[in-house]
Amino acid sequence: MVVGVGIVIFRLHDCNSLKGKRKVVKSVVARLRNNFNASVAEVGANDDHHRAEIGFSLVGNDRKVINAKLDKIFNFAEDLGLAEIIETDMEIFNI
Repeated sequence: MVVGVGIVIFRLHDCNSLKGKRKVVKSVVARLRNNFNASVAEVGANDDHHRAEIGFSLVGNDRKVINAKLDKIFNFAEDLGLAEIIETDMEIFNI
């Protein structure tokens, strides 16, 4: 079994409240879940309305497929244009 995990850290320029941040985060999370059938959640920076950390994971049986899907998720998150990506990280585990 192969498990791929990733995190995307966004900088939110136009959000002046946690309510505005929540709108952007919910949109990103829903789009990633729907397009990639991945487990997605906000995983950090919950009280900072200028920063969002979104984590996701995928499970499969082929390392190359998981790696390709992780790359597609990063590209999709960037192409959304809802916020500036300031950092990404991913890891793939064989279990």
